[in-house]
Amino acid sequence: MTNKIMKKVAIITGAAGGIGYATCEKFNKEGYAIVAMDIVDGDKVADKFECFSDCVYVKGNLASGEDRANLVSTAVNSYGRIDVLVNVAGVAPRVRNDILEMTEESYDFVMGINTKGTLFLTQLVANEMIKQEMVNGIKGYIVNVSSCSAYTSSTSRGEYCISKAGATMITKLFADRLASEGITVNEICPGIIATGMTEKVKEKYDNLIAGGLVPLGRWGLPEDCANAIYTLSSGMLGYTTGQSIIVDGGMHIQRL
Repeated sequence: MTNKIMKKVAIITGAAGGIGYATCEKFNKEGYAIVAMDIVDGDKVADKFECFSDCVYVKGNLASGEDRANLVSTAVNSYGRIDVLVNVAGVAPRVRNDILEMTEESYDFVMGINTKGTLFLTQLVANEMIKQEMVNGIKGYIVNVSSCSAYTSSTSRGEYCISKAGATMITKLFADRLASEGITVNEICPGIIATGMTEKVKEKYDNLIAGGLVPLGRWGLPEDCANAIYTLSSGMLGYTTGQSIIVDGGMHIQRL
């Protein structure tokens, strides 16, 4: 085991773009060493990560048990501990279909990453965190990125809604199990965020926002999510676990 430097260490998945990359930027700014994972080849994103003061990039598919194990072992071998896990990686259906036409292949693809991958990576990291010594009364922080789709119906992408509802329950289950171990587990639920996932439906959301769907009247930015994730991982909310923080500009408010 080689400890590069004594820094807090954050594993961040889905790191090559959107919320994941904004989260890497935030944690780098706050002095963390970062172990970043995405399915994109490292040479294609090398310039994005070379600017960070201390970062290891791992190519991997969250749906793969082998890749998940490699990610965790890379973090432990590189830095000796894991202080934060941020589960950002997620996919939408390749094709939006009415739930009456949804295929098993599409369901398995989305669930394999968004739910199964998140569950078993969290399990791996939790077992590593449990073995660690406490720092300032805590062994680690885990933050999942769920979605407003966890509680909002979208019948043209039912598999995504189901996967994110599953991620929310993963948060609650691990928060319950790990509280006695000195590990907090929380999540954020983003609304309409300007990322590669939403770029294909930009016109639709532009119109909805212009029509008043979002009280704050704008798209959310990846940085809005990164700031919430960091707050949940910083110790400032150390008495909070099993909580969902909604980052949606007020879209969830029921209004007359």
